[in-house]
Amino acid sequence: MGATPVLRAPAHQVSPRAVAYWRVSALLGDVVLVAAATAAWLLVPRVPGWVGLLVALLAVGSVVHVVAMPRIRFRVHRWEVNDLAVHTREGWVGRTSRIAPISRVQTVDSRQGALMRLFGLASITVTTASASGPITVDCLDAEVARDVVGRLTAITATTEGDAT
Repeated sequence: MGATPVLRAPAHQVSPRAVAYWRVSALLGDVVLVAAATAAWLLVPRVPGWVGLLVALLAVGSVVHVVAMPRIRFRVHRWEVNDLAVHTREGWVGRTSRIAPISRVQTVDSRQGALMRLFGLASITVTTASASGPITVDCLDAEVARDVVGRLTAITATTEGDAT
């Protein structure tokens, strides 16, 4: 019996601009959350004093989230597309790795919201014949995302099978 092959990490990192994008995105969401919690604490009559402590802990947690999460995600998030498969790894607290054989790819989509466009980023989503759902590669340089979509389209067009 042969040795079990070792799965290596996907070859490519996301764009370095992803760090700033994730930071701004987290900041916008966390500011809204902390502001809403603070407003509720200050405006609702007869709120126990310990609720203020919870709001303060939420604010501290938000600062940690905005500062730490983007750098951790950047170190973890990786992707690779080759003639055999699409392979991704993502997460910042937990880790998720996904591999989809090219023969299972059904559609390839790209997405670029307003904030992503501001940072020159785009995401691609690869829909497969899998109960686990699509594979997404977030925060690629927009030009790299266009190239990957084109490459995946070309590879899947020449791959035998019906992706089911």
